[in-house]
Amino acid sequence: MAVEEKQAVSIEEMVVKARRAMAEIHDYSQEQVDALTKVIAKAIFDNAEPLAKLAQAETGLGRVDHKINKNIGMATNIYSSLVGKKSVGVLREIPEAGLIEIAHPMGVVGSVTPTTNPTITPLGNGLMAIKGRNAMIVSPHPRSKKTTTETLRLMREALVSVAAPADLLQVIEEPNIELSQELMKKSDVIVATGGPGLVKSAYSSGKPAFGVGPGNVQAILDRDFDVATAAELTVVGRSFDNGIVCACQQSLFYPAEKEAELFTALENQKTAIFTDEAEVSRLREIIFPAGRTNPDMIGQYPEVIAKAAGLLVPKDTEIIAVKVAGIGSAELFNKEKMCPVLVMKSYEAFEDVVEYAKANLLLEGAGHSAGLFSNNQEHIVYTGLTLPVSRVVVNQPTIDAGGSPTNGLNPTSSLGCGSWGNNIISENLTYRHLINVQRVALPLASQVVDNLWE
Repeated sequence: MAVEEKQAVSIEEMVVKARRAMAEIHDYSQEQVDALTKVIAKAIFDNAEPLAKLAQAETGLGRVDHKINKNIGMATNIYSSLVGKKSVGVLREIPEAGLIEIAHPMGVVGSVTPTTNPTITPLGNGLMAIKGRNAMIVSPHPRSKKTTTETLRLMREALVSVAAPADLLQVIEEPNIELSQELMKKSDVIVATGGPGLVKSAYSSGKPAFGVGPGNVQAILDRDFDVATAAELTVVGRSFDNGIVCACQQSLFYPAEKEAELFTALENQKTAIFTDEAEVSRLREIIFPAGRTNPDMIGQYPEVIAKAAGLLVPKDTEIIAVKVAGIGSAELFNKEKMCPVLVMKSYEAFEDVVEYAKANLLLEGAGHSAGLFSNNQEHIVYTGLTLPVSRVVVNQPTIDAGGSPTNGLNPTSSLGCGSWGNNIISENLTYRHLINVQRVALPLASQVVDNLWE
């Protein structure tokens, strides 16, 4: 069985091929399905570097070294999270409730992917789709179509290597808006990763859809937490892939009395700090000209951003940090910045700083994630109770909101934002969202409570 190269076929034909491929694996055992996910993940793991280089060359966004780590990490973490999980046949029996749960595929998954993650989004969605014996058709962003097409070619070859049908995974090689919309209408379920317009279109398609909201991750440094560690984790969370990942840290609120200590710690982590309003203004104008995100600054290195603003930073600078006074709509820098620029603001009372973070999230990014560096359990719970986010990542880089071996979040490339972000789920997308669970209900003795109305 050979993997075809170019396929000039319609969306309707691709869906037909996907259904045929699904029929071929309909009777696969759990072990056979798991073998598919393993070879797919390993194909990307083995090709992490060339795919990273291709993505950076094609899109001009981010960092090759970080993209390599991202490809390796997602292949490893998502596959690891699927090992040993039931997704075929009887999932579980619950005798006390008289229920038997049985897994069924959802069907053809339409996956619309962003230019920022041209490999890991189709990989993650593909692993979860295949885990449920679904097929997937990917509509890549036009700016990253070569990388996504190459990603799918490798994944298809992996399927063929274990005698499975390649058409379980397909890609629109020459994508456009019309084809994406047609895919959404003809798929059985949609996973849409991109801007608000794309997600709205997915929800308007008439098909079940999982969308994700924009990120604008706010982070708080509590008084009891080690400043040097917070600085290190912040730079990791803000610099990752030059800031294009939705879970990248966008801000750091800190106790006013620790400003000097924090600034020194950040500088030790190769942060260029700007506090002079004239310089901050120049950066603001280059990143948000006329109040809108400058596409030329997305995913660029700090040196490039500084130079565009007429400023200088050392060549090895990891991130730029700017000190601001305003919160919410009073400061443009409080919006999502898809580049390695961190906003910093001091606070006095912890209750006040949580309100600062909330204001910024309500400006942009509600429902996504927040970060907290704290050992105070009361403050941790208070933050969770107050902020409108689906994840609060504590004492970790905020990029771990996408799931990590060191936390309990599902490893994923699609982070749901709940009703705050106009999404149907407020958790990380996983394979359980892409299977239909049938419940066989057996008769039980009456469960009506006696004397209920007395």
